[in-house]
Amino acid sequence: MIAKLKGLLDETGADWAVIDVAGVGYLVHCSSKTLAALGEPGEACTVYTDLQVSENDMRLLGFAEGAERDWFRLLTQVQGVGSKVALAILSALSTGELQAACGGGDAAMVARAQGVGPKLASRIVNELKDKAGALPGGGGAGAVPATPAGGASADAVSALENLGFKPAVAARAVAAAQGELGEGASESDLIRVALKRAAG
Repeated sequence: MIAKLKGLLDETGADWAVIDVAGVGYLVHCSSKTLAALGEPGEACTVYTDLQVSENDMRLLGFAEGAERDWFRLLTQVQGVGSKVALAILSALSTGELQAACGGGDAAMVARAQGVGPKLASRIVNELKDKAGALPGGGGAGAVPATPAGGASADAVSALENLGFKPAVAARAVAAAQGELGEGASESDLIRVALKRAAG
C-alpha cells in the first residue's frame, strides 16, 4: 500500500495531479483544496495517499493532510458515497467545517458539495455524527472545538455562555457558524448564526 508520496509536482488537471518521485510519475486524484495546496509545477510536494482497487480500476487518491485522508476514508464508508463524491465534499468543505457539520447535524452544509443531495447529506451526517469527534480537528465524541484565544470567535463563545448556553454547546455552535460564514466573519454575525444553531 502506498501511504505517502514525496516528490515534484509534474502537472495538474481539474481533479488530479502527477507527482514525479525519482523519475516515476504517479497520477493522484485530489480535492480542489489539495490541488491548491500542492503549489506550482516543478515545486516539491508531499501527498498522503489512499489506494482504491476495484474489479476494473485501480486509483490513487492524494491529500495534502493526513486529516483529509482520514475523512475521505470515513466518507467512503457511507453507502452511496464513492471516491468522486467524497472528493467533491472535501473540495467544498474543510475538514474542520465537515466535522462541525457532522457533529452539529448540519446536513445543509454537507449538501453544498457538488453531487450531494439532501437525502445523501442527511445520511452522511447521521452516520458520521458519532465518529466525527474522533478524527483530527476533534479529540473524542464530546470534544469541544478549539476557539482562538482572542478575536470574534472567542468573543462569540463568551457571549453565548453569558446567555446561559453550556461551554461545549456554545463552542460547537460558533465553530459551525464560523464554517458557514468564513474566517472574516464579525462577532455579531457569528453570534446571530450560532444562536440559531445552539437553539436548534
